[in-house]
Amino acid sequence: MSADGKEGCNTRIGNPRCRTGKTRKGHVSTMTKEKWGQLRQRLLKTVGQNNYTNWIEPIEFRAADDGIATLEVPTNFLGNYVNQNFAELILHELKAEDPSLRRLRFAVPVPAGTEPVQETVAPPQVTQKPANARSGSGKGGGLGTAPLDKRFTFDTFVVGKPNELAHAAARRVAEGGPVTFNPLFLYGGVGLGKTHLMHAIAHELRARRPEMNVLYLSAEQFMYRFVQALRDRKMMDFKEIFRSVDVLMVDDVQFIAGKDSTQEEFFHTFNALVDQNKQIIISADRAPGEIKDLEDRVKSRLQCGLVVDLHPTDYELRLGILQSKVEQQRRNYPGLQVDDGVLEFLAHRISTNVRVLEGALTRLFAFASLVGREINMELTQDCLSDVLRASERKITVEEIQRKVSDHYNIRLSDMIGPKRLRSYARPRQVAMYLCKKMTSRSLPEIGRRFGGRDHTTVMHGVKRIEELKVQDGQIAEDLELLRRALEE
Repeated sequence: MSADGKEGCNTRIGNPRCRTGKTRKGHVSTMTKEKWGQLRQRLLKTVGQNNYTNWIEPIEFRAADDGIATLEVPTNFLGNYVNQNFAELILHELKAEDPSLRRLRFAVPVPAGTEPVQETVAPPQVTQKPANARSGSGKGGGLGTAPLDKRFTFDTFVVGKPNELAHAAARRVAEGGPVTFNPLFLYGGVGLGKTHLMHAIAHELRARRPEMNVLYLSAEQFMYRFVQALRDRKMMDFKEIFRSVDVLMVDDVQFIAGKDSTQEEFFHTFNALVDQNKQIIISADRAPGEIKDLEDRVKSRLQCGLVVDLHPTDYELRLGILQSKVEQQRRNYPGLQVDDGVLEFLAHRISTNVRVLEGALTRLFAFASLVGREINMELTQDCLSDVLRASERKITVEEIQRKVSDHYNIRLSDMIGPKRLRSYARPRQVAMYLCKKMTSRSLPEIGRRFGGRDHTTVMHGVKRIEELKVQDGQIAEDLELLRRALEE
């Protein structure tokens, strides 16, 4: 039975009626396996090689009947994932070949004589504009902005040394004054505050300058809006909407890497807005030059403004975040107190991800309230045993390189680059030594992280620092300070 209640083909792939391509209303579908092969190549350009290999390539076209295209998938899991993430895109492509197709059916082949498997029938997916979304523009049909989290404001953002530059730059942009750097590019790992700052900027701009047209969305949303406009032959509307905004904010821009057509349109949109002196704000999980499969011209454009790294949080910042969140939790759980030392313990032990830190505190308050116990060290260790195990400190080569370059007040690019000046060579050897002592990386791996150097170079650097820490008190002191900073 199909989703609209009409009788459909038998669920088992191989039913002769499903191979004819004829519908019960006499329509003969123009969709063929050959056309499906061509369609998949178009999908490759849109979704990128990794997504294509994992999710699109395993799909086979089997039939088109009564407005429903039947696609064979190897597993139910793959069918459900494709339905949730790529059904709209696939259906657009199919309708370009046969406008009568309205739905997708994903089915897993089963041997003859066995019970048929459950199918997933995907209706056309229409992206609804959130109730609290403002139109991206009054023209071209109104491209809705993504909803903003009301909790993510500048007032709730805890500032510390690792994020103070990013916070200051975001504050400047949020004033809505003359464009001083374009784009503002914020990057950093998971849970360091990129999205929080993006939402805070949008909230502040709307409060200060309500007449400004601020459009905030993720890179994936940009891609799917672009594909939808392309398939619906509404590219002029798309261009008009995106190029008429006052502020364009794109979150997680790394997701357009490898998607050639989307990068092309993003590049032209970027240029058009910069030429009009409109503000662009971008976030990603790494620096522009480190995003694999991103076109060089796009990288160059993203690097032409202010690029700001949100460093991993230090102990003081994590403790400040916990103290701020405790005040919020006390409003939900009045009367609950936290013993001395608990917040300090959590700030030391959960160091990699602020979201995990906040989630641990939320769980701790809820658990203490439910069992009627005080929040002390014993309860904390019992309640959060799994989180504490998963958050055991793992120091990375990149973190060591950053700490050492900051300590010696040199640029990271100079320390890992080819220059052999003593002012760069000594910090480089210190960093190599710490990588050998504080990580599980092999010498060849460490060498590759230092500009592709040979493992013998790393071995020499480690040996040299071992000699110097005995002879030179300053080197020994530097090593101890760096070790403590890295173990915080």
